[in-house]
Amino acid sequence: MEKIQIYNDELSGKQLDHVVDTLKNGGVAIVPTDTLYAIVCDALNPKAIEKVCKLKGINPEKSHLSIICDGISMVSEFAKFDNSSYKLMKDNVPGPFTFLFKAASSLPRAFKGRKVVGVRIPACQSVKAIVSALGNPLLSTSIRYKDEDYGTNPELIAEEYENQVDIIVLGNDGQLTPSAIVDCTETAPSILREGPVGIS
Repeated sequence: MEKIQIYNDELSGKQLDHVVDTLKNGGVAIVPTDTLYAIVCDALNPKAIEKVCKLKGINPEKSHLSIICDGISMVSEFAKFDNSSYKLMKDNVPGPFTFLFKAASSLPRAFKGRKVVGVRIPACQSVKAIVSALGNPLLSTSIRYKDEDYGTNPELIAEEYENQVDIIVLGNDGQLTPSAIVDCTETAPSILREGPVGIS
């Protein structure tokens, strides 16, 4: 596993190219977000998705899968939403929210048969830069941790996931409160899980 140290939430051009090349080749990475550190891969690479699901112990047929996008325009390629949901996103992203939308048919095989996809646009420049450079969303799932230090300290996260992922981006300490989950699949949105900040 390679460690990539960053400061002020910014990847250098060389670091960014290396992370993106790894993901394009089916690699798995751990990256900072505005909540917990996340295990990610190219959301359009079925084999990489299988690796992440196996690592996290996720059954993709029974679990909600979430993607990280770099903006609402990318979200519109992979999820279906109306004008009110668009406004809700516009008022709250980037930020610590996962919006549940009806899935579009452009999602890869691992999502087939799933009617709902979780979407994040985190307030974290480094991960948004990765998505933009990749040109695809990232499949994302939060790390598992045995105590608070292993959930927030990047070096301890790296120790815990040694030999399980290809790259870890070491940024600022992570947070322990996960993103809010906002269900936008019905007429009126509903909060399924409270997050670190309220929705506006």
